[in-house]
Amino acid sequence: MPGLGASFGRGAATNYQQDMANSDCILFMGSNMAEAQPVGFRWPMVAKERGATLIHVDPRFTRMSAVCDLYVGIRSGSDIAFLGGLVNYVLTNDRWFHEYVLAYTNASTIIDEGFQDTEDLAGLFSGFDQQHKSYDSREGNWGYEEPGNGGQEQQDVSGSEQANSAKDPHGQQGHARDGSGKPYVSPYKDMTIAQRDPTLQHPHCIMQILRRHFARYTPEVVSQVCGCKPEEFVRVAELLCTNSGRERTTCIAYALGWTQHTTGVQIIRTAGILQLLLGNMGRPGGGIMALRGHSTIQGATDISTLYDSLPGYLPQPVAHDPANEDLSCYIEYGRMPTGYWANFSKFIVSLLKAWYGDAATPENDFGFSWVPRVDGDYSQLAYFDRMAKGGVKGYFLAGQNPAGGGPNANVHRAGLRNLEWLVVLDWFETESAVFWKDDPNGPSSSQVGTEVFFIPAAAAQEKEGSLTNTQRLIQWHRKAIDPSGDCRSDAWFFYNLGKRLKQLYAGSTDPKDQALLNLTWDYDYDEQPRLPDGTLSRIEGEPELEKVLMEINGHRLDEIDPRTGQSRLVSGYSELKDDGTTACGCWVYSGVFPEPGRNRADERKITDNPVQPEWGFAWPNNVRVLYNRASADPEGRPWSERKKLVWWDAEKRRWVGPDKPDFELEKPPDYQPAPGATGMAAIAGTQPFITKADGLGWLYSPSTKDGPLPTHYEPIESPLGNLLYPKHNTSPMVRFFDGPLNQISHTPTPEYPVVATTFRLTEHYLSGPMSRFNSWLNELQPEMFAELSFELAAERGIVHGGWMTIQTPRGRIEARAMVTRRLRPFVIEGRVVHQIGLPFHWAFAGESVGSNANDLTALLADPNVSMHESKAFTCQVQAGRLEGPTPPPTVPTAPWPTLDPIPDTPASAQPEGRLGHGK
Repeated sequence: MPGLGASFGRGAATNYQQDMANSDCILFMGSNMAEAQPVGFRWPMVAKERGATLIHVDPRFTRMSAVCDLYVGIRSGSDIAFLGGLVNYVLTNDRWFHEYVLAYTNASTIIDEGFQDTEDLAGLFSGFDQQHKSYDSREGNWGYEEPGNGGQEQQDVSGSEQANSAKDPHGQQGHARDGSGKPYVSPYKDMTIAQRDPTLQHPHCIMQILRRHFARYTPEVVSQVCGCKPEEFVRVAELLCTNSGRERTTCIAYALGWTQHTTGVQIIRTAGILQLLLGNMGRPGGGIMALRGHSTIQGATDISTLYDSLPGYLPQPVAHDPANEDLSCYIEYGRMPTGYWANFSKFIVSLLKAWYGDAATPENDFGFSWVPRVDGDYSQLAYFDRMAKGGVKGYFLAGQNPAGGGPNANVHRAGLRNLEWLVVLDWFETESAVFWKDDPNGPSSSQVGTEVFFIPAAAAQEKEGSLTNTQRLIQWHRKAIDPSGDCRSDAWFFYNLGKRLKQLYAGSTDPKDQALLNLTWDYDYDEQPRLPDGTLSRIEGEPELEKVLMEINGHRLDEIDPRTGQSRLVSGYSELKDDGTTACGCWVYSGVFPEPGRNRADERKITDNPVQPEWGFAWPNNVRVLYNRASADPEGRPWSERKKLVWWDAEKRRWVGPDKPDFELEKPPDYQPAPGATGMAAIAGTQPFITKADGLGWLYSPSTKDGPLPTHYEPIESPLGNLLYPKHNTSPMVRFFDGPLNQISHTPTPEYPVVATTFRLTEHYLSGPMSRFNSWLNELQPEMFAELSFELAAERGIVHGGWMTIQTPRGRIEARAMVTRRLRPFVIEGRVVHQIGLPFHWAFAGESVGSNANDLTALLADPNVSMHESKAFTCQVQAGRLEGPTPPPTVPTAPWPTLDPIPDTPASAQPEGRLGHGK
């Protein structure tokens, strides 16, 4: 999540969900936590019981809105306007936390005088290349002013034109994805010597740029763009300001309602700016809670499943790039001279040793040449666009359902139909497994040439492993039973596939095969594992995943642990070295398995410590509140007794507190770096954001690809123009995937006047790959529907419970009409703008089937992370149904279950209810 990383240095939730109970105010925006994360939502409710104010700003009034103290409705896609108004309100009314901002942010940093803002260029920043539709931060002078040269002299080591093409100008690489990238491509810039003005009066200092940039976001303009009332906006602003400062803290929580926009990264950036100005970062009850939509989405990016990132957010080497030609060039290009990323070489060398073991030596660059190179864009949207155009032969699909859940699922299904072969690992035959025969909008099965291999997968209860959740917490789950029949865990499949491939290529001397042959792949159990009931597992070939976790944690290869006779496990990433004596599969996870028999992810100990440090393991270093040095003032004292978390103990000469300090333990608050200092020695004792090169929170971030400051642009499909910047309706860097299946309504048009947004139900899961095969959940939410206002229903002759159709340039679907007050029309620019809401859980496979909201959305990609925009698009609605027969369920509906007592089951575990249907 570069929106967070660009502001603070790490792209992950900054606090933990239980800490929301310590908040004095919580702003939920882009989130429906009560319904999408109902288990975690109990902590905001605890905060409310303690007197906190809960605010929900959202296009829909939901069950979450009902339990909040204040609900404000806004038009979908107008979030930056609302948040930008909050930033402007804080600045113009002098409500920012002066001491915090001066000490802990880059507000005083002076920007190159050649930089021009959107205020100067009517909606664009300097450095925009009209031909390539991208920004050049060097040409735009986005960087910091430096002594003597004004930031103008840069050494370009960006590599060849071919390499730059392979880097994908629309995607960030490695830790740059976390926003830790530098203002320019040069690896030699030292941000710690940037010019600063502590009075904040210099016209080119960030505080003054910020004031000018957000000045037009007044309450009246916010009202005109968002559709809310000015007084509603001011009330939100006042609540946030009143509940921030020395004695009080406010938390901001968001989810996919922010990320799934072409401006999603910048929406999150605006929240980061707001929280820095209010002094809420690194403090109890503050921070930004990035609510994930899956139990280990965070872990998936950490380890990593991103095509251009290695585990621990190291950049994937790029093909044909001199900067990635050998290990020394890669390190020099990827490292930073100051801050914690100066340890870059230790992270990559330790990773190579974990992957290639004894075969990785200093003489062969630790096997760096074996690491695959990126030669194009392999993000999902671009890849499926290529697949739909015949550019991909085969595909492995594990635990994902693009045929039902992908944006513009029509394109995804077209891509699958163009494959020669497809391997699907899943619990059920989802849309992605049966598209070739059951797609109601597709050709007949005889016309589909894809050979589909369906591998039945084990359920969660039938396998062990780790989950890394919303708050960076790694938790281990144990296997309860063996999977039935031929079902196997994902780990079993890929481990045994790897074994077979290594056997197939054994003895090869071809250089391109050495990466596979030298890969460490020895995770067998030492003896057949037992199930919790003591019986032996019947599954042969299952890998021991705790061995994998130990590899991820890291070892000292030059030390033998007498308890095991094997290399000693490291206690944390501070032990890692770049001389080949340490191996570590993911440096941010180091410390999760610090000694034999101690899997900290498996710990479940409740203590008197309120942060509960012995329940699971949070990366990095078991820190629960990131940047918690900021919970103390510059002298190291808590800002207040009520909000103390980490502070400097002058007697012990170290940082102490209930949380693990996210700072060097023995670095005193008065430490000042010597001139020319590097690494962490260059970070002062008053600079909490240690993964930023200057140790500061960034109000202005030159590392985001679509501009150093957030700017309101309309969604690509919008019924309105951009009231703030009329010359630039939409973000100029959005990527389009042209084709007959992905038509876009680029400008406001009467053909598609209604705003649509998608949302999640508690009772169903993602695109329904598990929940729509479950009769109990289908009973709770039986079929596809659409929410619309009474006013829109009356206009179109749609009745509650009746049928309606929704159409976009990509397709047309039908749904039951849910006519409700939860959605209301807005009056914007003197005209009425209607919105509808669509749950995205239905498609054509399962016990419950229906039209798919994802058939309506578009294939679009934001410039930072290639994110789509399913939370805001335009459509047309009418009463009635689609023509033709209704597709039947692909599996029979389960019979009504009997409620007779289940044999050999305690009374407490018996189903509720007394009716004996089905006897």
